[in-house]
Amino acid sequence: MSTPLQTATLGMGCFWCTEAFYRRFAGVKDALCGYAGGARPNPSYESVCTGASGHAEVARITFDPVVLTYGQILDIFWEVHDPTTLNRQGADAGTQYRSVIFYENEEQHRIAEASKAAAAARFESPIVTEISPLPPFYPAEDEHQDYFRKHPRAPYCSYVISPKIEKLLAHPPVPLAKV
Repeated sequence: MSTPLQTATLGMGCFWCTEAFYRRFAGVKDALCGYAGGARPNPSYESVCTGASGHAEVARITFDPVVLTYGQILDIFWEVHDPTTLNRQGADAGTQYRSVIFYENEEQHRIAEASKAAAAARFESPIVTEISPLPPFYPAEDEHQDYFRKHPRAPYCSYVISPKIEKLLAHPPVPLAKV
């Protein structure tokens, strides 16, 4: 009998970046861009971008916990973004770009809190990452899914995502997928 897949829903700035990062790791079966944490049902990219909906851009990572644990998912999370900047990652600013871990159960909650406490020692400024129960998740529109793979030469991909991936690949916190 095989172990069931699990999911982790994380916000760490632009969801194109989040999806592109996690697709590189062994054990990740899927990464889906979406929205979570707002008050309005079925938000659109446009409503999220205004900040009026209250949603964060997130990615739902589906993974095999035998190959990659939830704790390792969070090791990647702390490595690839700045969890000390409130509502901002680089030039992307607004509540939709907040650092957030949405947990699905008490085990994920416990692991997230312990992971945040351990990560705090690596940063000079306090971590502002929100850790909250998973609210409804809304998949983003089709044009946002697998964006980096489809548009690697788009300006945002070339100037923002590619350098972050190169840095991540040079010093991955957990094993990478075989290509």
